[in-house]
Amino acid sequence: MWDYRDFLGEVLIDEPALRARIRELGQQISQDYQGGNLLLVCILRGGVMFLTDLMRSIDIPHAIEFMAVSSYGVGGRESTGQVRITLDLNIDITDWDVLLVEDIIDSGLTLSSVLDLLAVRKPRSLRVCTLLDKFERREVDIPVEYVGFRIPNKFVFGYGLDIDDFYRGLPFVGVVDLEKYQKLTGGGKE
Repeated sequence: MWDYRDFLGEVLIDEPALRARIRELGQQISQDYQGGNLLLVCILRGGVMFLTDLMRSIDIPHAIEFMAVSSYGVGGRESTGQVRITLDLNIDITDWDVLLVEDIIDSGLTLSSVLDLLAVRKPRSLRVCTLLDKFERREVDIPVEYVGFRIPNKFVFGYGLDIDDFYRGLPFVGVVDLEKYQKLTGGGKE
């Protein structure tokens, strides 16, 4: 495997900025759900780091659950538009205040399908919290109540987001220099 420094174009969001913004989101969520029945539903795998830091910033009682969904074909970089649930929730979410925790929202197609699926399960409320929002790529209008950062349409990795299943553990969000990455990998593309 290559060293990420060989294809890192720039650090888009550094560790102090991530920590500060996640703390702010946690405080806002704590206020908004005071007296509620909060369930954080993390979309795996990219949302794990964000969920972990976010839940430490929420100072009201809450539970967590996990879902895994896939809309990507072979190679994992292009959505097929077909959403598959590969890991479903283990609990009944009826009467819970469900907050879906995502790492990044791009087109919104996958998230829209997940929201439709969860809505029929009759939660008391259903909202979205995302670390990163590539709003200019949105194809479906979906409500996103909590946004960490709006980012440009760049190929990003780190802090939960992978590049070919690696580098999720980096403490920052970086931008891939696609030209350098393609040279390293022999033609890999976004």
